[in-house]
Order: sequence, then C-alpha cells, then structure tokens
Amino acid sequence: MLDFVLTDAYAPFTISFLLMCGIGMIEAIGLGLGSLDLHAGGHDLEIGDHSPLHWLGFGEDMPILIWLTSLLACYSISGFGIQQVAEGIAGGALSWPVAAGASAPAALFLNFFAANGLHKVIPKTETTAIGVDDMVGLRGYVVDAPASPGLASRARIVDGHGQMHFVPVKPHEDQTIQPGETVLLVRRDGAMFYAVTDDVPQFRPIA
Repeated sequence: MLDFVLTDAYAPFTISFLLMCGIGMIEAIGLGLGSLDLHAGGHDLEIGDHSPLHWLGFGEDMPILIWLTSLLACYSISGFGIQQVAEGIAGGALSWPVAAGASAPAALFLNFFAANGLHKVIPKTETTAIGVDDMVGLRGYVVDAPASPGLASRARIVDGHGQMHFVPVKPHEDQTIQPGETVLLVRRDGAMFYAVTDDVPQFRPIA
C-alpha cells in the first residue's frame, strides 16, 4: 500500500522522513545533542524580526537539532503533498529533481510557522550563573587584607541568586579599604575589579 514511498519520485522525501525520525530518536533518548544551539561556541547571534535567520524559523536559543527536525518534517510533508497532487491532476508523479526543488521553498515557508510554534513550547534552559561583567554593580566586603592602589585584596560578593564569589579587588580611588568594609564594584579591568566604599557620595545609590 505504501510501496510508492520507495519509488525514485518519492526518494528525497522518504530519506528526509527517515532522517527526521533518526534525529527525533536522538532527541528523545536524551543524548544531549539538542544543546547545540545558536549560541554554541560562545558567539551570540542577534536575531531580529527582519533577519534571514528569523524567516528560516530560528528563534533566540532555538536548538539546531529541533529546528532541523522541524525542517525535515516540513520538507517531507511538502514533497509527499506535491507528488500526490501531481498524481491526482496529471496522473503521475513529478520527477524527483523537479519535486525536490519545488518542495524546498514550500518547506521553508511551513517551517517558519512550525519552528516558531515549537520555540514557544520547548523547555528553556535556565541558569543561575552570571557573567564576570555582571558582577560590576554588586556589593560585598573586603576579606583577607587591606586593599590599596598598590596592593590587591579579595572581596566576597553575593549575586542576585545568592551565590558567593570571591574576586580580586583594588580601590577605585586613592584610598585604602580595610577588611570587613562594605564595597561596591564599579568597574573591571581584565581580571581585576575596582571598588569604592559606601562613603563615596557619587556612587551611593539614590534611596
């Protein structure tokens, strides 16, 4: 009954369907390959409403394998649909190169809606980790030894998630900060943070 899917005319779409099933099985058994998203390698991609990636169905933090599974599904559906319509109208399926080419734009169009719909329902990865630059503006206190312009000390910082960090710190101004004094990290230069005490008026928060 389904012997037609093994014919040359349907070969690209049968292969696409099998690839989709294979990737879907990888995702289902949780091998972790779905974490290969657009941010892999540490390079963030800005995806605006007019970006080509947006029109391809990519969303922020969209895992590549989920997007690819969606695209393969749309390609298979488009191809089978086009061939079935051709057989109904012309009495025979299109040659596979013609059908494969005609199905590509249709698949991209369908995948825009499918991938964006999936992006809304797939679980998002949440983390309590913060970047080094995000520590600027946090408060803590100096530990170990006094911090002076010529001698760094350590500051104990607690972020918004309640996690503790110890960072090297020097005074932002020409002063000495004693152990136990509360400090505000105001800038970073490489691995070194610069801080002021709460008695520096220009850095005191407005109540």
